[in-house]
Amino acid sequence: MRDERVQMYSESDLDAAVAAGKLSPEAAAELRGFVANQQRSPTVDEENFRMLTGFNDIFVTLALSIALFAVWRVSAYLLPFAAWGLAEYFTRIRRMALPSLVLLLVWSWSIFILTWLSLLRGGYDQPLDVGPVAMAVLFSGGAWSILAALVTVAATWAHWRRFRVPITVAAGTQAGLAAVLFLLLWARPSFIHALPWLLLLGGLVQFSFAMWWDSRDRQRITRSTDIAFWLHLGAAPLLVHPIFSLLGLMEQDPSLLAAGGAVALYLLLGLVALAIDRRALLVSGLIYVLVALGRLLGHAGGLSDAVTLTALLSGGGLLLLSAWWRKARKIVVAALPEAVQRFLPVAA
Repeated sequence: MRDERVQMYSESDLDAAVAAGKLSPEAAAELRGFVANQQRSPTVDEENFRMLTGFNDIFVTLALSIALFAVWRVSAYLLPFAAWGLAEYFTRIRRMALPSLVLLLVWSWSIFILTWLSLLRGGYDQPLDVGPVAMAVLFSGGAWSILAALVTVAATWAHWRRFRVPITVAAGTQAGLAAVLFLLLWARPSFIHALPWLLLLGGLVQFSFAMWWDSRDRQRITRSTDIAFWLHLGAAPLLVHPIFSLLGLMEQDPSLLAAGGAVALYLLLGLVALAIDRRALLVSGLIYVLVALGRLLGHAGGLSDAVTLTALLSGGGLLLLSAWWRKARKIVVAALPEAVQRFLPVAA
């Protein structure tokens, strides 16, 4: 009997082969397309992103979390150095997806928090802590928050130049938007009342940036699509939360008009999600549409269990959309002008 052994190759392995010159980008793209065709799941519609290259990623991530916790207990100021040093091996050499993601988040967040706390302590000449007063200074856009966000932008840029982890672009973009937001609130404190509009504007900026990355890889076969995925994931809550908040859906007892508007808006977001072939908008707005549907069904009367019916309608609707995603997307994209279609992922 012939001995057949199956060897699995991850997306990171293909990227490493391309980077090392062992495989051309065209050959890697053809291989991905061939595998997708064999599985009858076009890569352009599957919204793939690289997080796990194997269970060893989870094992290493757990070990890293324990080690970084120990470093933090020894000295919080050692945390970014530890994250960078560990990335030199697990990201640059081993190219492990999940550990790389965690190390980038630890790097960027520790840089921001430690820079901000150091500036705050220097400005107030008081112990290093994160109390209610310090949190109020952070979110009111103090000068320390602006500087900390700018330092984080520089830190993420340096990390990107060294390791090229896709989520780094989204982290740097978020830090840049935070710096602008803190600057506006510092210059004009009254802008705090317009915070939902400011967040919505920031979400539109990041969404546009994500679409620019998406337009560079309409076939969804290069690293650009991973970068766009994380940008869309970060932009979605910045877009969705302010909109539903402005509709009054966050109130304790939202009106029927607000609930109906929320459902209509979610349907519109569904059309946008189909057009750009990204599901992040639907996921971010799901909790709001559940609240809105529950409010509408509960007001309808005669419904003994509005919660169950709400879950059934929303869950069933999303399952049907998932099953008919490609066909529905073809219809939506075909209805758009050709000038718009040129910037969208191809309809498989």
